[in-house]
Amino acid sequence: MQPLNELYPLLNNPRRVVITMHQKPDADAMGSALGLYHYLVRLGNQVTVISPTNWAGFLNWMPGVNQVLDFEKDPEKAAEHIADAEWIFCLDFNTLIRTKRMETSLENAKGDRILIDHHQFPQVEKFMYGKSDTGKSSTAEMVYDFIIESGNDVKLNNEIAQCLYAGVMTDTGSFRFPSTTSSVHKMVARLKEEGLNHSQVHEALFDNFSESRLRFIGHVLLNRLYVFFEYNTALITVPQADLVKYEIKTGDTEGLVNYPLSIEGIRLVAIVIDRGEERKWSFRSKGNFDVNVFARKYFNGGGHKNAAGGGSKDNLENTVSHFKLAMRENKDQLSTYQF
Repeated sequence: MQPLNELYPLLNNPRRVVITMHQKPDADAMGSALGLYHYLVRLGNQVTVISPTNWAGFLNWMPGVNQVLDFEKDPEKAAEHIADAEWIFCLDFNTLIRTKRMETSLENAKGDRILIDHHQFPQVEKFMYGKSDTGKSSTAEMVYDFIIESGNDVKLNNEIAQCLYAGVMTDTGSFRFPSTTSSVHKMVARLKEEGLNHSQVHEALFDNFSESRLRFIGHVLLNRLYVFFEYNTALITVPQADLVKYEIKTGDTEGLVNYPLSIEGIRLVAIVIDRGEERKWSFRSKGNFDVNVFARKYFNGGGHKNAAGGGSKDNLENTVSHFKLAMRENKDQLSTYQF
């Protein structure tokens, strides 16, 4: 994989470009993709953004989201764009398998694949150019760096600012995670200079849900939260019946894993959601407990040191039992309880 900066001199020649992201994109995936979209369009490129799947409704305010193709809804049209692209920017994922059914189209594409990502262990052999930096707060911050370092910061505008701010703000937990470096605050200051209304973005992301979602959260915290104080661990289990009862849509469970982090002493939080075809895990941690390693070892997943995900084809009861076993195996790292 060649360094990303080797692309900078080539940006003056407009190309057919596809930008894509991981399945079920969050605000960082969609925000970084649309931020890059607006930038490359301003440079004269012909750009198409493709999501491997649908996305949460709270992202629909983003400038340009109405132009995004859903691969699962229109695979033939999306595949044609991928096959025709000269450049394919792959944002916020480290391996092609994270694009679900779109993986084959990306694998067979003749255009150069370009990686911009901040997850560990990138599939570097699959990309012509790229940068993977686990020290970065978000892919949105990396796209911002791409714009600045390529010498085209004059192309920044309010549309780009809104998209990139959404990504960096959510991936830093509203700037409270350790990944919030001084460069993040400098980035936000520059985006404010472009006219960014940060309060408006925050409201669009966090104050735009249904009543049933709020009741769902209350139900989950009351009835589905288990705290293992001897392991400084909290576990949330969400059966499929709860998703149906409260009419939960894509994105409605976003952020739920963070609630138990507010409990004093908790070092590890896990949530498992029964999605029917798979049980989806999310993990968060405080301090030095590495959930990236934990997710890779036990749940075929990965991510970052303090935020990761995974999955299981086992049923809900068995995958929860597997988690409890894994928790006990990591007692020495998790427990400070004195018997």
